[in-house]
Amino acid sequence: MPKILAFAGSGRKNSYNFSIAKCAATGADIDGVDVTVIDMSAFDMPLFNEDLEADSGMPENAKKFKQLLLEHDGFIIASPEYNSGYSAVLKNAIDWASRMEDGEKPLQAFKGKYAAIIAASPGGLGGIRGLVPLRMLLGNIGMFVLPNQLAVSGVNKLVNEQHEVSDEKTAKNLKNIGRSLAETLVQLAK
Repeated sequence: MPKILAFAGSGRKNSYNFSIAKCAATGADIDGVDVTVIDMSAFDMPLFNEDLEADSGMPENAKKFKQLLLEHDGFIIASPEYNSGYSAVLKNAIDWASRMEDGEKPLQAFKGKYAAIIAASPGGLGGIRGLVPLRMLLGNIGMFVLPNQLAVSGVNKLVNEQHEVSDEKTAKNLKNIGRSLAETLVQLAK
């Protein structure tokens, strides 16, 4: 059974990007697919540093995050946009998870896996500029990134007090992204 991991590249409480990741994950929850949603605030990691790695190994939260990546076939990644790029939280998590440990192949947590990428911002562009370098990064580490993506602009007006996407059209579009990833993985598993 294909497994999908959904998360946002944000450790912020009540992150808009976590809200859209959760919404997209509901679209991926189809027959024959197992979906897991995680909050990156539970995986606080120090900045990647080879000296730190050499002295004390991979931090525990980085190991836990990497293990989740290894156990899943595809990812729904919601990326905040900071200055036209993806977040440091997301890049740092990817950097830690890319480190090869004993018995692993290079980039084993990523290579040959599939990703759907989305973004959200209160601004007018919805984080679209950050998806371009994210797509490039994921491709460079061996992932297949679905061609369809979604940037949700004005997200602060589309999420309710429970931090759920409340706008029907936006929720439908996000669920379609999740469903597209799930259907791709089901087809590949046949």
